[in-house]
Amino acid sequence: MRYSSALMLLFGGAASVSATNGRNKAHACTAVDASAVAHTGTPVGKEVVYNNITLYISKPDSDARKTKADTAVLYLTDVFGIQLKENKLLADSFARAGYLTIAPDLFAGVPAPGDLNVPGFNTTAFLNAHNAAVTDPIIATAIEYLKKKLDVKRIGVTGYCFGGRYAFRFVSAGKGADVAFTAHPSLLEDSEILAIKGPAAIAAAETDNMLTPARRAEVEALLKNTTLPYNVALYSGTQHGFGVRANVSDPIQKFGKETAFLQAVRWFDYFL
Repeated sequence: MRYSSALMLLFGGAASVSATNGRNKAHACTAVDASAVAHTGTPVGKEVVYNNITLYISKPDSDARKTKADTAVLYLTDVFGIQLKENKLLADSFARAGYLTIAPDLFAGVPAPGDLNVPGFNTTAFLNAHNAAVTDPIIATAIEYLKKKLDVKRIGVTGYCFGGRYAFRFVSAGKGADVAFTAHPSLLEDSEILAIKGPAAIAAAETDNMLTPARRAEVEALLKNTTLPYNVALYSGTQHGFGVRANVSDPIQKFGKETAFLQAVRWFDYFL
């Protein structure tokens, strides 16, 4: 399979490096715009329990644009979990864009506190308690639910911060996802990048000690070496976490969050 050479695109404060291949057929979806992003309001999805794992499920309503019936988005949260309102609203936003969306509770009801600097909270201990050996089975259960209970055939996985690493892990061989998108991923290992078997895209923050400019360059080089379609977009004026917890009273941050969401939707539209 041949892929085009990397391109540099500049648009509205976001710089994007990508390599994609031509598709054999056009996607039937109509375009979605930033109005799909729910910044405020009450989450509209519901929670179900499957094999002892809580899943937040948001389904497109009758007014949503039509996407392929057998596709879905698997939403992997940051350390604040599905308990964070912004995570549920963003999952709802993917449903507003036409995608059945499911977000597993990665932390068994006990996510990190909203302020990571609160006395008594140990970030290292928290991450050790929720390592890959613990987290992989939870995500695998969510994929099983999508495929066995909802008859989903193709899955786009979107991950934020903590969840970003697992977006890469689950687009590798035999893991169940087909296309990956992540915003400001953390703790991503070289081997996890090189193991991917499907297209992968990243929305990167300008200021991010988890994905520094030097590390971002390494990640881009590794993605290129996979020979798979990839996209890395850098959003000016943003910080780690902007894909979910942007200060939307700041027009630049609001633009970054909305455009990263559209980056994900268009990536899924094209490759799912």
